[in-house]
Amino acid sequence: MTHVTVVGSGASSMHFAQTALERGHTVTLLDVGRTRPDVVRPEDSFAQLKHKLDDPAGYFLGSDFSGVLWPGAEGEYYGFPPHRQVLFEGHARANTEARGFEPLGSFARGGLAEAWTGGSFPFNDAELDAWPIGHADLAPYYDQVAARIGISGVDDDLARFMPVHAHLGEPPDLDEHSRRLLGSYERKRSAVNGLGVWLGRSRTATLREGRTDSIGSTARKGCTHLGRCLWGCPHEALYTPSLTLRALQEHPQFTYRPGVFVTHFEASGGGRVTKVLFVTEDGAGGEQPVEMLALGAGTLSSSRIFLESMQRVAGEAPVLTGLMDNRQILLPFINLGMLGKRFDPDTFQYHNLALGLALEPASEYVHGLITTLKTALIHPVVQSVPLDLRSSIQIFRNLHAALGILNVNLHDDRRAENTLTLEGKGKSSRLVVRYAPSASEPRRVKHALSTLKQVLRKLGCFAPPGMQHVRPMGASVHYAGTLPMSVEKRTLTASPDCVSHDFENLLLIDGVTFPFLPAKNLTFTLMANAARVAERVL
Repeated sequence: MTHVTVVGSGASSMHFAQTALERGHTVTLLDVGRTRPDVVRPEDSFAQLKHKLDDPAGYFLGSDFSGVLWPGAEGEYYGFPPHRQVLFEGHARANTEARGFEPLGSFARGGLAEAWTGGSFPFNDAELDAWPIGHADLAPYYDQVAARIGISGVDDDLARFMPVHAHLGEPPDLDEHSRRLLGSYERKRSAVNGLGVWLGRSRTATLREGRTDSIGSTARKGCTHLGRCLWGCPHEALYTPSLTLRALQEHPQFTYRPGVFVTHFEASGGGRVTKVLFVTEDGAGGEQPVEMLALGAGTLSSSRIFLESMQRVAGEAPVLTGLMDNRQILLPFINLGMLGKRFDPDTFQYHNLALGLALEPASEYVHGLITTLKTALIHPVVQSVPLDLRSSIQIFRNLHAALGILNVNLHDDRRAENTLTLEGKGKSSRLVVRYAPSASEPRRVKHALSTLKQVLRKLGCFAPPGMQHVRPMGASVHYAGTLPMSVEKRTLTASPDCVSHDFENLLLIDGVTFPFLPAKNLTFTLMANAARVAERVL
């Protein structure tokens, strides 16, 4: 039996820890672990909340209107609910300087996946070509994670891009807008496929029926279409890692230590980690002896811990190359067949549909998520109407049910110019991030948008010109690649089983080890790979 110390409570750490416990090991998890506010009125729908809350404006918009995107504002199209800002609050010891990159981090229980939209898309062999493992190595763990968390979807046209795994449940009901889009695709399938695009049901970590999880006594309800996804599912139908954390806390061999910010680890001259050091919320220092250490704090935080540890060993921090993130482009559209119809807020709010654009090589596949606008508070169309506010709002009401956004995702690869390093020491240290997009990106963005606008037209939709928004690098939070898997044993890399080539008892269980980043959301693969590592190494 091994005692494993895990850092972080995000998606990777939770499924690594669960597998470790299932194999009979003991686990201590160190985490900042900030908690989010309690759910309000869990049985009420979005529309009911607006009428029943004592202060609905404060809940939806914030007492300081922090949840509002003002007309004329440049940047993101969606504000984030004020009561969920805890997910993105920084930490005094996490100083960061970035150029060409807008990093996001989370010190909440469950990490950044507490805010994900549930997209669960397995990588295929083409997307894993640069990895030292293939889909067959990950497939049993995709099955395992799907059984644990509940993933919905169907075997449809998207299976050509996304291998169909076991434990795929029935998805939530389609809203009328999504039904019309899917119906249009079925009628125009040959024309759309001729453009290299296939469309189908998205796969999301969402339960259609309630259940009790396989560990602990956590009971989750199925999706009841309350329309509150963006504000946090009150029935926990949409999986988040904090659900697994809550269940693991019932396990007798699991210890959770919140309020702890890990700064670095120390190692013996023989290359074994001996202890991990941290500071508590009140600024006091502390340490934890280590038999086996697993870093799962997220790519930026895990890299920071590794860099500071190396700095203390060698006197200066190395430069980690190959930082990756998915470029995202938001493409608003209007479905002409939905004009004037009444929108229905009581539906699943996130992407009901997804699409894939096939390219050569196949690893450069473009991934798209289609979100039909339902209970979002505003949309870029209303900001661009050249009329007074009252007229603009009236037009918006007539357009509301017809609006949607296509979220286009591109792949990324490791490049030497994209780096992480550490400047300064101790409390004054800061993580320095440098990122430059690939020279081919403008061409790839242009081709993807041109093709997908044609697809939208064939589906009876219109993408208003000039309204696409290219999100800054860092906005997707799909960070990876700084300590990649490598068959060759060399410094600043990990084995195919994610054991550090620098420290023999250090496991790198999050996105730092990914050698290539496909266009798909990486969270499902983070969980599957972490479970694989725990089973193979422990």
